[in-house]
Amino acid sequence: MKLRLYHHRDGARVAYREAGTGPAVAILHSAMLSHREWEPLVEELAPRFRVVLPDLPLHGDSEDRPRHPYTLDWMAEVMAGFAREACGARPLVAGHELGAEVLVRAIARGYLRPGKLVLMPNSLHRPPPRRRAWRLAARAGAVPVLDRAVAHGAKVMLRPEVGVRLSARRNPAARDLVRHAVADAGGNANLARSWARFARSWPTRGARREVLDELSRIACPTLLLWADADEHHPLDAAEEALDLLPDGHLRVVQSTGFLIAYDDPVGVGRELRAFLV
Repeated sequence: MKLRLYHHRDGARVAYREAGTGPAVAILHSAMLSHREWEPLVEELAPRFRVVLPDLPLHGDSEDRPRHPYTLDWMAEVMAGFAREACGARPLVAGHELGAEVLVRAIARGYLRPGKLVLMPNSLHRPPPRRRAWRLAARAGAVPVLDRAVAHGAKVMLRPEVGVRLSARRNPAARDLVRHAVADAGGNANLARSWARFARSWPTRGARREVLDELSRIACPTLLLWADADEHHPLDAAEEALDLLPDGHLRVVQSTGFLIAYDDPVGVGRELRAFLV
């Protein structure tokens, strides 16, 4: 896959990989991971699409300097600019968890007008998963001296075995996914300070009623592509959201968990091809 860079107008950089030819589809990954979350799909999609896999800000090879706010609105603006430049004015876009939340906000704010949208498991209008320990550790990264310790601690919290537990089929390849995600974290004080900003700005509890309005304003065809065994993002949330979407569709990939592409890349690829063509 070819590595490329997008430079936003405020200087933020987004690293992305691409493979294949045809209509471009950008797929945004979840929090704490990287573009590698979607590598199992490349073989399934590249014969029909130009598959574009970015690293979100704070992840992989993308922006990690503490000069930026790292709010949801800021990420939405940056990733919308990236999608327009890399995939065209009416791009095909998909996102999982954090990536899906960024896309919904970008559309609601008018930053992005996709041709088609795929939302994979995320909190939608439900309260976000409780991650108290992670938030406390991330916020400590704003404290001088502690920043480097927090960066080293990321590798302790995200051990390779975490990836296997996120896979409903216990795919051993998920170890390398998590190992890659934190490969550059150790001792990176800038990254720790940036994560502290991110942790302070992100919703921590309570239902997010504003998402109900955001979903109702999504005019493009939208696919809710859900896993049936993701304990963090149950299927009934997607069923509730389906009624809000003007042009919504729901498909469930059986026997899959949080790492839906690692559990069934063939099934996920088939659903994406059928919807995006």
